Amino acid sequence: MDNNNVALITKMVLDVIESQKSSKENGYLVPVGVSARHIHLTQEHVEALFGEGYQLTEKKELMGGQFASNETVTIVGLKLRAIENVRILGPVRSKSQVEVSATDALRLGVKAPIRESGNIAGSAPIAVVGPKGAIYLNEGCIVAKRHIHMAPKDAMAAGVHDGDIVSVKADNERGTVFNNVQIRVDDSFTLEMHIDTDEANAAKIVTGDTVRIL
Repeated sequence: MDNNNVALITKMVLDVIESQKSSKENGYLVPVGVSARHIHLTQEHVEALFGEGYQLTEKKELMGGQFASNETVTIVGLKLRAIENVRILGPVRSKSQVEVSATDALRLGVKAPIRESGNIAGSAPIAVVGPKGAIYLNEGCIVAKRHIHMAPKDAMAAGVHDGDIVSVKADNERGTVFNNVQIRVDDSFTLEMHIDTDEANAAKIVTGDTVRIL
């Protein structure tokens, strides 16, 4: 290894150490994305709701290869209380899942547990209505656990790892501290903390605001 490579590697290591030191002293700054209610569907359920062979169409690109589709549905709770215009996120998944806020769950009359996305075993049942049909999910309605998406370089700089649980603080007039925030690390992720509309409204946070990992 020549001297230039040694110098470059040394600089990179020192930069990471300095970044981690700064993060621990001041708190690592993370932008916030407020996540409204939405739904993920299997291809089978897309076709049940929109017609045979139907494919979701992209409205807006999201991180991790996901997208907000142009298509929306109505979700219906056990007491026949409904919420219309719920956005479908693509691409299709292996299991269908509805993510709502705690206020939405009360409105629908369902007992949606707080879960990490994808963990729907034993979660609340819900019906979904589309323009061409309806489906009933025996389980699948959750309140999403608050979390932070990170690329590996962000996780290294913040001194955290995939699956870690941290606390963050919003340095605004409410000064809210969020505990039990899960770290999720993947090469496809962009740095962003996701909270739902209930959490954002209570803390007076909007998309684009920042919080600090404590």
